[in-house]
Amino acid sequence: MTTAVDDDLWSAIGDPTRRRMLDLMLRGDGTATSLSEQLPVTRQAVAKHLGVLDRVGLVQATAAGREKRYRIDQAQFTRAVAQLNDVGRTWDARLGRIKQISEAIAKNRNPQE
Repeated sequence: MTTAVDDDLWSAIGDPTRRRMLDLMLRGDGTATSLSEQLPVTRQAVAKHLGVLDRVGLVQATAAGREKRYRIDQAQFTRAVAQLNDVGRTWDARLGRIKQISEAIAKNRNPQE
């Protein structure tokens, strides 16, 4: 796992339209046409977003007639969720430490408490 790959992954997930597309595909496969019918963007925009998700490995495409059918790559999606959980734990620890420091400062300013 390299930082560049992770940066690309998180950049892809950072876009709200792509997150919505992933939400829709968690319910089942989709094509650019079927997804664009459920989103406030054009089919061409959806196709570009799917290309980004495909490039980072979050979705896989298979030919379906004149279109491509996309499905979530479970292994990559699971990896992304695990990374997000790790980031959450890291920030929880950081925020806990900041809270401790803040409480110590407040206590030193008001020693009668």
